[in-house]
Amino acid sequence: MDPGQFPDKWGRFGQFGGKYAPEVLMPALEELETHYLALRENPAFAAELDLHLKEFVGRPSPLYFAERMTKKCGGAKIYLKREDLNHTGAHKINNSLGQVLIARHMGKKRIIAETGAGQHGVATASAAAKFDMECVIYMGRVDMERQAPNVQRMHLLGATVVPVESGSRTLKDAINEAIRDWVTNIGETHYVFGSALGPHPYPRIVRDFQKIIGEETERQMLEKEKRLPDYLVACVGGGSNAIGMFYNFLDKPSVKMIGVEAGGHGVLTGLHAARFAGGTLGVLHGAKSYVLQTKDGQIAETHSISAGLDYANVGPEHAMYRDLGRIQYTSATDEEALDAFGQLSRLEGIIPALESSHAVAEALRLAPTLSPDKLLVVNLSGRGDKDMATVIAAMEEVKKTAASKGAAAPGMPRP
Repeated sequence: MDPGQFPDKWGRFGQFGGKYAPEVLMPALEELETHYLALRENPAFAAELDLHLKEFVGRPSPLYFAERMTKKCGGAKIYLKREDLNHTGAHKINNSLGQVLIARHMGKKRIIAETGAGQHGVATASAAAKFDMECVIYMGRVDMERQAPNVQRMHLLGATVVPVESGSRTLKDAINEAIRDWVTNIGETHYVFGSALGPHPYPRIVRDFQKIIGEETERQMLEKEKRLPDYLVACVGGGSNAIGMFYNFLDKPSVKMIGVEAGGHGVLTGLHAARFAGGTLGVLHGAKSYVLQTKDGQIAETHSISAGLDYANVGPEHAMYRDLGRIQYTSATDEEALDAFGQLSRLEGIIPALESSHAVAEALRLAPTLSPDKLLVVNLSGRGDKDMATVIAAMEEVKKTAASKGAAAPGMPRP
């Protein structure tokens, strides 16, 4: 299959995707698609984007051999794609920068965005500040509390952060409010959607700005190992960092790919965000995909210790490749992610985001089952300083539980 044929002209990835949006938004979506398709063929725009990716973002990000983690696992050779070293601390800046540049070419003066873990908000605020544009970020109150350092960064960068008090007060509700703003201010405003979600053309645009991750990974792996990796692993919330890592390898059958969703307290508990384990076909925020919803179609409450993974919908391109069997999807629980957070910190001196820790957890499971000649790359999508308060609080709870059972709490960061 040629991945370049998707999405089709209707914005679909097989049966997934599409453009389910209010009539008032259709002209804006069509305007965005028209400008994007023209700009992506424009050498001057490509040169402008490349310059900013190099000098503002700091690309290329390194491909790092995790020597001590490899030794501990005793199996495959583990590499980390260091998106955490990008300016603003995550992969999100790749897309935010690209979309803000599109908005400038469209003549827009105002930028809005939603954010969960805060990394997309910080990235968008940073790009907007660079180009002197007004910026408004919508963020659920729950996420603001658990991601306070990123809220402070957004304020410092000149953005207005609007707390969302409706619903679960997390990412889903922040998207709702951002869309309401866009409908009201459609003429002057561009909505920088943060993941490979939403109505067409957003899944394509976000994927195209993030696919640099996989392109760099291929070049770097060929330089270091003289061959392609055997496995790629990335966490999947909406799915932008994962599709960015995977896209360049979709037509390379020797490369296996694993996306890791948020298992929360365990899929059987219902307190999770594993859409492929518990979701059904539905439409949320403009796209058809697998959605965690009740029997009567109401969006279900989700849970993850990670603010960036507790979303009820998953990117439509991921849904297509999952059904085709090209990409395998699994999940990691909160406990497994916390353990991986601690292990990577101590073994490699790298503190990962809790989102990325889900992918690290899968690598810790998978690598020991593989032979030493296998190559495994984890997309380390973000850094973990934003998560320290959450991790410390969780660590204390784990210690209390372990103490009540007369046991230690292995794998957790030391206080």
